[in-house]
Amino acid sequence: MLPPSPGALLTLALIAGTTQAAELPPVGRCAATSRVDMAADSTAQAFDVCVSPDETTTFVFDSSLAAGAVEFQPEGRLADWAQGKEGLSLHVIPKGDFLPGERVRVTVRFADGAAPASATFWLVGHAASGTRRVEVFREPRPAGALKREAAEARAEARQCQEDKARLLAERKEPSGLMGAAWLERGGALQSKRIWVDLKQHPANALRTEDARSYSHPGGIAARLELKNPGAEPWTVAGAVLKDSTGVEVELSAWQESAIASGALGHVVVGTERELGQLGCPCTLKLWEAQGPRTVTLGNVTFPATKHAPVSE
Repeated sequence: MLPPSPGALLTLALIAGTTQAAELPPVGRCAATSRVDMAADSTAQAFDVCVSPDETTTFVFDSSLAAGAVEFQPEGRLADWAQGKEGLSLHVIPKGDFLPGERVRVTVRFADGAAPASATFWLVGHAASGTRRVEVFREPRPAGALKREAAEARAEARQCQEDKARLLAERKEPSGLMGAAWLERGGALQSKRIWVDLKQHPANALRTEDARSYSHPGGIAARLELKNPGAEPWTVAGAVLKDSTGVEVELSAWQESAIASGALGHVVVGTERELGQLGCPCTLKLWEAQGPRTVTLGNVTFPATKHAPVSE
C-alpha cells in the first residue's frame, strides 16, 4: 500500500481538527463574565462564570463575606479554594479533571445584613476560556429600610382589607332616598340649618345663599347653596374643615354640575369622622378645580348625634 500523500494527510488533519472542535462545548456567555452587578432583588438569580481545570478564578467583592459563609454543591470538585483578606475575595481552583460543561454551584453570604444577603454563581467548566477575575458589585439596601417597607406593605394590606369590609357593609345598606330613611331610624340622622350663623369671608368667590349641616354616628356632612357672581363657571375640587384646636380634616366634595355664571348651585361635603372627634365651631374652606377662587366659611357647626337604639 502506498503511503498517503502530503495533501491527503493535510486533509485528514483538517477533518480530525474539525471533529475535535465540534466535540468541544460552545463558548457560552459565562466566558465573557468579568463583572457582576447585583440589585437588592438579585438573590434568586445565579450568574454563570467559566472556569478551567487547575487555573485560579478570583471573585472580588465590594462587601465583606461572612466568616465560613461559602458553600459548594456538589463538593469535592475543587482542588482548592480560599477566602481572601477581610472576606473581600474568594479564590477557586477546579480539579485537573474538571470537565467542559461541568457545573458547580457556589453560594456566598455577605456580612453586613443588607440586601441582597447572598449571591449564587455557577462555575461552568471550559477547556481554555476560564475567567481569571470576576468583580461583584452590590447595590445594598439596609435591613432597616427593608423592615420599614415590609411594615408599610402590611399596613397597606390591612387598610385594603378594612376598605373592602367597609364597602361590602355599605353595599348591604340602602342608598338614595331609602338610605336617608334608613339613617333616620331611631333619630340617628340629625340636621340643622346653619346659614344664619355662618361667617362669610369677604374675599369669597361665591356667596352662600343657604347651608345645612348633618351628623350621624358614622360621620358628618354639609350642603351648601352657592351663587356664582363671576364670569366663569365654578367647580369644586376639594374641601377641608379646620376645628377650633387647629386640627384639619380633608372632606369629600360633590356637586351635580359646575355652577354657571350668575347661577345657583349646590355642593355637598362630608367625612366619615364622627362629630365627637372635632372641636367645633369650625372653619370650612372649598376651592375650585382650576383657578384661585375659594370659599371660606366660619362658625360651622353640626347637630349633636343620637345613637340608634339596638333592635331586639
